[in-house]
Amino acid sequence: MPAQLDFYFDFGSPTAYLAYRRLRQLAGQYPLQVNYHPMLLGGVFKATGNNSPVAVPAKGKYMLEQDLPRFARRYGVPLEFNPHFPINTLNLMRGAIAAQQLDCFEQYADAVYTAFWVQRENMGEPEVVGTVLAAAGLDAAALLQRAQEPAVKAQLVSDTEEAVARGVFGAPTMFMNGQMYFGQDRLDFIEEALANE
Repeated sequence: MPAQLDFYFDFGSPTAYLAYRRLRQLAGQYPLQVNYHPMLLGGVFKATGNNSPVAVPAKGKYMLEQDLPRFARRYGVPLEFNPHFPINTLNLMRGAIAAQQLDCFEQYADAVYTAFWVQRENMGEPEVVGTVLAAAGLDAAALLQRAQEPAVKAQLVSDTEEAVARGVFGAPTMFMNGQMYFGQDRLDFIEEALANE
């Protein structure tokens, strides 16, 4: 039976992007089931008193110019800093829930993450999002419409609150075998645990 890993993420986090790509690689190497939990990072920050690393200019510059490119090279994945960052991801995260409901989450997540952190698209613009989703072969109209339904909006709020209640204070956060792992730079510990199972 594959190991179960809960992955809490927001598309606006470049570290969550790297973790998403690396977890896909690990799922190809080990018996691993990744359970995706969309949440609104801004809501998590507000609830926990946390803030984005880029709020500290020197830390943000270091992360974006040196640390994250190092990890992208280590994982062998593309990463381009988005000039539109920070982008309001509210509708993208609602769209992730809609995609889960419509059974096209991985295709949706791949399209959004690639547009955001490789192609440097302004994913805060609904027209751009629609174009990206359609180009990926998704039913953009259905996804965007579902994302605006009250039940989906309420679920994102509820899922974000549930993440905070579980101890999440930032993205990416992962849980496996009763252990919490924060940050994509902790994936070595997850791989070590998988190798020892």
